[in-house]
Amino acid sequence: MNQGKKCMRSSFARNVAEFLFYFALVVLIRTIGFGLYQVPTGSMETTMLVGERFFADKLTPLFKSVKRGEIISFNDPYYQYSKNPMMQFVEEYIWGPSNWTKRVIGIPGDHVQGKIEDGKPVIYINGEKLDEPYLNKYPLIEVFDDEPAKVVARAQRDVMSMMSKDHAKVNDFENYFARAFENHVFHRSYDPSVSFANQPFYVINERFVQRDANGNLPLIMPRTPIKTKPQMHNGNLWGNGSDEFDIKLGKNQYWLMGDNRQGSKDARTWGPLDGKHIHGRILFRIWSIDSQSWLWLFDLIAHPIDFWKHVRWNRFFQPVH
Repeated sequence: MNQGKKCMRSSFARNVAEFLFYFALVVLIRTIGFGLYQVPTGSMETTMLVGERFFADKLTPLFKSVKRGEIISFNDPYYQYSKNPMMQFVEEYIWGPSNWTKRVIGIPGDHVQGKIEDGKPVIYINGEKLDEPYLNKYPLIEVFDDEPAKVVARAQRDVMSMMSKDHAKVNDFENYFARAFENHVFHRSYDPSVSFANQPFYVINERFVQRDANGNLPLIMPRTPIKTKPQMHNGNLWGNGSDEFDIKLGKNQYWLMGDNRQGSKDARTWGPLDGKHIHGRILFRIWSIDSQSWLWLFDLIAHPIDFWKHVRWNRFFQPVH
């Protein structure tokens, strides 16, 4: 009997040891080998679309600095890390902040300037105007995730829930409603030359598209300056998402921006990024499915016919630049 218990304990110990070994191996590969990322927002349109899955090289950034023009993955710049060194390591490399993706515009030592010339925003790097062929050339439209009336009703319910949890006052309703409403609204690249049924980037239900009081389709046009005033930060000018900025990057600081300048929260808002938060170079598009869910398989099961309308076959297996 004792012999049997010893065998069971020995077998359990081996299983635990094997599990820990393979877990450590997976963590090691994901930390210094490669990563798989799904795009959650439209900030990099039309280079990268919501629902696309990408392969990233995580090894090179450990030994070599990223370059201007590269598309990289990095940790959420707003994330508040633990003060505990061990927990901070876990958050930095294993499980913690969400992954963001932007293009490298400025590298350490660069003087980066954003200006408005002839009514359009332009960027200068060390005094030379930057050519940006990758910028989104299409206007954006506002799309609800359901019929507008239902979205408003859902946002109102969300507001009441949020306000009760925060013990907010009635006069805060408008601010809470704006926050709740934003959760049901998306900006999507739109090609005005073709019908809604033939849009090249997203499946857009025309009934869910925002229109003005006259029934017209308001468009956010590309290369239009964002009208906010920047702020001074330690002698540098940036902030509030403004297209006007002037910053001298310090040691290990990077200036990152989305290709979809009208719909990207990037360095114009949160400033330069510390290079220690960069963890991958985006190299290759694996697949492209117009779905915000990581669990796309459930979309396939729930909507086996409509699902295939959301697959962008022409964007599978491509390098990205």
